[in-house]
Amino acid sequence: MVEVGKIKIDNANQFVLIAGPCVVENEAITLSTAEQIKKITDELKIPFIFKSSYKKANRTSIKSFIGLEVKDALNILNKVKEQFELQILTDVHTEQEISFASEVADVLQIPAFLSRQTELLIAAGNSGKVVNIKKGQFLAPEDMKHAAEKIESTGNNKILLTERGTTFGYHNLVVDMRGLEIMKGIGYPVIMDATHAVQIPSQGGVSGGERKFVPTLAKAAAAVGIAGLFLEVHPDPDKALSDSASQLPLSKLKDLLVTIKEIDKIVKK
Repeated sequence: MVEVGKIKIDNANQFVLIAGPCVVENEAITLSTAEQIKKITDELKIPFIFKSSYKKANRTSIKSFIGLEVKDALNILNKVKEQFELQILTDVHTEQEISFASEVADVLQIPAFLSRQTELLIAAGNSGKVVNIKKGQFLAPEDMKHAAEKIESTGNNKILLTERGTTFGYHNLVVDMRGLEIMKGIGYPVIMDATHAVQIPSQGGVSGGERKFVPTLAKAAAAVGIAGLFLEVHPDPDKALSDSASQLPLSKLKDLLVTIKEIDKIVKK
């Protein structure tokens, strides 16, 4: 079990929702989205951690939106934290980022492309924060044991492991649901990222995606049994500044969560 504030994340517990816009675009969208997701999760009694990146270090094109000024983006995340009393998850990309990201974030996320970066993982472990490791698209699920051991070497056992698809040829990802069970065997809570898993990387200078399959993957993962569901959610995904093709419309979140909660309850009886 891993605790994030009062939220207890465990493969046997009710699932936790980790959700929010891909990146902090501005204060209005970030606060409004956090408020609306909180209303939904409060009504459905689903534990909720707000997710948004203060910057996007890995973009397909030099022309892509990276983010606001770091200080401004972190200030907006801190407003979400204080105004709505929410726990915060955000990405870190270098060891140097960890000190200032930790001032706001309750969970430090290691992006999939960086999941083998030893010094980054060790620095994240040394922060004492909960660390969510995204499984690299190039890794087998059992290989996540080695990423977890790098965090463990610091004496930090507050680790989450997240599935987000595996590279299948060029410009495609697949999710092997067996991987969720394999990663559970490593001994940590397993999260399913159902939005990045529908990406189609590097389509004409941007990442494409098939968001229509987000509910399919989310429901399938819930049927396997997961500790948490990770969703990038945006009020108007087509106008989002990052991952527009794979983010779930906020208007569709509640209905999906109702279904996921029913599946989760059956699986964990």
